[in-house]
Amino acid sequence: METMAKQAVTVQHTIKAPVERVWKAWTSPADITKWCQASEDWHAPHAENDLRVGGKFSTTMAAKDGSASFDFGGVYDRIVDKRIIEYTLGDGRKVQITFEDRGSETGITEIFEAEGIHPIDFQRDGWQAILDNFKKHVEQLS
Repeated sequence: METMAKQAVTVQHTIKAPVERVWKAWTSPADITKWCQASEDWHAPHAENDLRVGGKFSTTMAAKDGSASFDFGGVYDRIVDKRIIEYTLGDGRKVQITFEDRGSETGITEIFEAEGIHPIDFQRDGWQAILDNFKKHVEQLS
């Protein structure tokens, strides 16, 4: 059997909001459905999140015209409240998200193992677009 090392890809943002608000928006299914899409023609009509080690999460990502949809999900491996979330996706890839408390701002860094189907740049751009939507969502909250 041939084994290939998975390439780690990083996306980042600084959110103009305290870490408590950022963490809640990242982990609350009601919030996830408002920001978890890479483009305006997609949406996330459903999200579930059992935020604990061994807990599962799933977000349905769907084209608004009904032409395509998929579930993005996995199982949590490590959680450090308001600091770190690590999980394994359904296909075995690993993801780590860190939240850096900077007072009135929060730094978010996501490191994910790329899949072998799409080009790395395409994957990075997609994850970054979702993170851009997250930033916009959180900064619009009162």
